[in-house]
Amino acid sequence: MRPPLLTAARTAAVALAAAACLTLAACQLPGSATPAQTPHTSQGSTVNTSDFSTLDAAGVDKIRTELRARLDLSSGKLLKSAVGVSDTSYGPEINTQEEGKIDLTIVAPAGEIKGETDRIRFNTTNIQPDFSEITYFLTADSPEEFFALIRDGVGKYGIDADSAEGWISSASADPQMKSDFSITSGTSTGLNVNYDLRYDGSKDVQVIIVHVRPVE
Repeated sequence: MRPPLLTAARTAAVALAAAACLTLAACQLPGSATPAQTPHTSQGSTVNTSDFSTLDAAGVDKIRTELRARLDLSSGKLLKSAVGVSDTSYGPEINTQEEGKIDLTIVAPAGEIKGETDRIRFNTTNIQPDFSEITYFLTADSPEEFFALIRDGVGKYGIDADSAEGWISSASADPQMKSDFSITSGTSTGLNVNYDLRYDGSKDVQVIIVHVRPVE
């Protein structure tokens, strides 16, 4: 009779399929559940986790709000494209005298340059792809604090110790001294760091203009 033969053939086919599934783990019997798929992330997707500041409008606003700036000069220079501005752009001047001082960090090729400042300038032209200089201002409320800032620059950035101590000796001997003096630069961080002193013993606040440039 035909029906029993068909049933036997179907049974044999199912048996063969089951046997094959024992050797091939990926095989599925009819009616079995579909294995769960493992989720995956596209290899092309990226997440920006950079901790460095940008100098476009949004980046400058963030610096003003957070009073924090971190600049990447680990390559020895600061490219405009790396901070979100065009090659024809002039650098911003960030002034936070009303908000407070910015915690500034410049990551250099060998170490970091740090300062608490309320003014940062970025020098460049509209035909160069990088900034030729970053300038920021340090202030001190007493001669002793001013001298400590100078010595800090000697120890951390390689600013010339003899030049610094000679000037400090002169200022200590004459409390009312007025002086504009540029200490010989240091390059121990892989960047040229210059302390440009603006001192007037008759005033309450003394200023150091710090110039940070690529080493030539």
